[in-house]
Amino acid sequence: MYYRVFALSQSVLQPFRAYAETARAFYSDPANPLSETLFGRSMVAGAELFERSTRRYDKPAFDIAEVTVGGQAFAVEQTTVWQKPFCHLRHFVCKGREHPAPRLLIVAPMSGHHATLLRGTVEDMLPYADVFITDWIDARQVPLSAGRFGLDEYIDYVIDILSFLGKDTHVLAVCQPSVPVLAAVAVMEARNEPASPRSMTLIGGPIDPRVNPTAVNKLAQERGTEWFAENVVMDVPGGEPGAGRAVYPGFLQLAGFVGMNFDRHLHAHQDFFRHLVQGDEDGAEKHRRFYDEYMAVMDLSAEFYLETVDAVFVRHLLPKGEMTYRGNRVDPAAIRRCALLTIEGEKDDISGVGQTRAAHELCVNIPPHRQHYHLQAEAGHYGVFNGSRFRREIAPLISEFLQTNP
Repeated sequence: MYYRVFALSQSVLQPFRAYAETARAFYSDPANPLSETLFGRSMVAGAELFERSTRRYDKPAFDIAEVTVGGQAFAVEQTTVWQKPFCHLRHFVCKGREHPAPRLLIVAPMSGHHATLLRGTVEDMLPYADVFITDWIDARQVPLSAGRFGLDEYIDYVIDILSFLGKDTHVLAVCQPSVPVLAAVAVMEARNEPASPRSMTLIGGPIDPRVNPTAVNKLAQERGTEWFAENVVMDVPGGEPGAGRAVYPGFLQLAGFVGMNFDRHLHAHQDFFRHLVQGDEDGAEKHRRFYDEYMAVMDLSAEFYLETVDAVFVRHLLPKGEMTYRGNRVDPAAIRRCALLTIEGEKDDISGVGQTRAAHELCVNIPPHRQHYHLQAEAGHYGVFNGSRFRREIAPLISEFLQTNP
């Protein structure tokens, strides 16, 4: 019902967006004498603000053209090397780089935003590693004929990708995938699979949300899984490839993201309007780049969303030793060969300090010298995997960890 209303509202708003674009073009035309007046600039700013605030944003591109390694610039080529209905594996190749680099699989979150949210993570790790990333597919784009996609299927995908990449691969999970990645590694080590990763880096992930719970964790506890099933799961409307598939819509997730920091987003849009009126194109472009990514969201399959809420945030199955995969208990103690690095942000308001570090208490058979923990001072949730602090301090730390655990 609500999804259909949302789709209808997008159609209803389309002519108004077209009108706003026409007004923006009219008042920004140098031939228009009003274009250099405060009124004209205000009209242009208001038209763009309206259009951007009401559009449905497309998935951004990774758009990584080159990186610098050891003072030398290398062109970056992106290829798709593995794919299934719910995920494509992207490989970023530094063309012409002669020295081999550790093979690193970055498992991106499937929590509403596209994998391109980790563009900076990929770009900052490329000088140190041969990078692959899971590019999860918007569930509204996946036909019903592709079948279900739940937590077990997610773990299947991680295991399949690691098996495809082969031995001597390192895996890095950002936020949400920390739990299924740890589970996948535990399953692979219990089976003594040769493709088990050499190391596992978990960044800002909810391994044990009972530790220092945040507002997100408390909400899941207060509502319970049934509330989410009844209130936020909807069918994809007709006209989409995934019509009829039960999903947690991206627009609801986005509303939750914005609601958590409404004042900050309101002030950001007010600043954007002022930048446009004042002719501060640098400030306006910075806003566009951030919100082009932030506002681009994807639907999650209902099975995966509800099973994750239930297993991770409501019943805390992994830290309690009760998580299962394909009917068998997941045992983190089975992990013996894989090194472990956990990274947290001091000001993370999504995964509280201590939640990711809890992995060390579960992986009791990893030798102490192959375990490391890092608390990034002053970093929030986003800053612990992207931005200047990640570039200057965390990426080199991860690189050193990969090099010392080949």
